[in-house]
Amino acid sequence: MSTPAKPRKQVILGAYVGGVNHHTLWSDPAAGSQIAFSTFRHVAQTAERGRFDFFFLAEGLALRERQGRIFDQDIVGRPDTLPMLAALAAVTEHLGLVGTLNATFNEPYELARQLASLDHLSGGRAGWNVVTSFDAFTGRNFRRGGFLAREQRYERAGEFLAAVRRLWDSWPADAIAADRDGGSFLRHPDAGSFAFSGQQFDIQGRFTTPRSPQGHPVILQAGVSPQGRDFAAGGADAIFSPYRTLAEAQPFYRDIQARATRLGRPPGSVKVLPSASFVLGDTEAEAVERHRDIARRQVTGQTAQILLESVWNRDLSGYDPEGPLPDIDPDPAGPRVIQGRAVLHQDPFATVAEWRELAAARGYSLRELAIHVFGRTEFVGTPTQVADRIDAFVQQDGSDGFILGSHLVPSGLDEFVDKVVPLLQERGSLRAEYEGHTLRDNLGIPTPTVHASAASPPLARA
Repeated sequence: MSTPAKPRKQVILGAYVGGVNHHTLWSDPAAGSQIAFSTFRHVAQTAERGRFDFFFLAEGLALRERQGRIFDQDIVGRPDTLPMLAALAAVTEHLGLVGTLNATFNEPYELARQLASLDHLSGGRAGWNVVTSFDAFTGRNFRRGGFLAREQRYERAGEFLAAVRRLWDSWPADAIAADRDGGSFLRHPDAGSFAFSGQQFDIQGRFTTPRSPQGHPVILQAGVSPQGRDFAAGGADAIFSPYRTLAEAQPFYRDIQARATRLGRPPGSVKVLPSASFVLGDTEAEAVERHRDIARRQVTGQTAQILLESVWNRDLSGYDPEGPLPDIDPDPAGPRVIQGRAVLHQDPFATVAEWRELAAARGYSLRELAIHVFGRTEFVGTPTQVADRIDAFVQQDGSDGFILGSHLVPSGLDEFVDKVVPLLQERGSLRAEYEGHTLRDNLGIPTPTVHASAASPPLARA
C-alpha cells in the first residue's frame, strides 16, 4: 500500500523595507528615499500585487553608535512603525501589516490598544513582532537607568503578552448590541473590565477597544536560545529563523514544532520564517556576478570592521579589511565599542575561534568573512532557479516561507514579483488570488475563540 503524498505547502511570503542594517544600499544611484511614505507604499503595493501575505517593518529605538558617532549605514528619520502601518492600511486591501514593537520599553495597555486599533482600521490585517531588550544604551531613551537584566527580558515579555491577550479578550465577541429601539449599546455592561497581576505588571481597569476582527493580531517572535524557542512555541503564531541552509534549518523547524506540540498546540501552529534576499540574472553566472558586486557594496571595508567589532569589542580600525582576521582576542568585559547594535550573544571566544577556522579553510580576508557570516539566506540565479530553491526549501520543511527584502529600495521587489511569483503560482505553491479576509485567514492560523458570553475573570495571574 503506497504512502499518501504529502500535501503541497503554500509558500508564505513577507516583504520588508530594510534600513536598520547594512543590507540596504541607500547610496545606490537607483535607490529612492528611505523615509518617504511613497517608498513604503510602493513596496507594500508591489507585495500585494505579488499576493504576499504581509508587509513587515522593523524598528530601531536608538541610532547605533561607534565610539559616540552614528553609523553611516543607518537611516536617520525613519518613520515610527504604527503610524506607517496605519497609513499603509489605507492603500492596501489584503496585505497583512506587521510591525516590530518592543515589550521592554512599552506598556501592555497602550500597545494592546494601538494594535487592536490597527486591526480594526485594516479589517483584520495587523501583526506584532514581539522583541525584547536588555540594552541600557537603548533603554536610556525611555527611563532613568534604562536597564532590564538580561534574564528578566523573557519574563517581562511573557507577562506582557499574557496581559495584552487578557485585554484583547476582555470584550466578548457579542458585547456590542447597538439596539436602537431599546436604546442599549452594550449587551455586556462589564465589557472591557480586566485585572492582571504578576512580577512585572499589576494593572486593573477597563479596556476601551472592542474585540478586533482577528481577536488577537498575529504574533511573531525571534529567538534561537532555548528560552526564546519556548517563548515562541508557547505564545507565537510565527518565529523568525536565522538558519540559511536546509541542513541547519530543518532541525530548527522540527524543534519548534515539537516544542509547540508538547505545549498542547496542534502541529503546524507556529510558522517558521527566515529572512532572505534574492539576486536574479538571465543566466546563473550573471546572477552570481551581480550578487558578488552587491555584497561588496553592502559590506565595505568600514562596514566589515564594524560588524566584527560587535563581536571582538575592540577597535579594529588598524586592521586591513582585505587582510587576515585580527590576531587579538575579544574583550567582552571592556567598554562597548559598538552601542545599540544587536550583538551575538554566544561566547565571543568560541565564535572568533570558529571564524578563524573558517577563514583559514576558505582563504577569507576580514571583509570576505564578514560578507559570509553576516549574510542572510540568499537565492541567487535565474528566476526558475530561485523559484525552485524557495519551493524546495519550504516543501522539505526548512521553513514555511520567507521574509524577502532587496538591497534596492523601493523598486527591488518588483523584479521578484514580475519574474519569480508567476513561477511559484504555476506550480501551485503560491496563491493566485487572496481567499481569506484577515491575515490569520491567509496564513492558515485559527482565530482565538472567546465565547460570546465570556466575562473577564476578576484577576489573572501570570
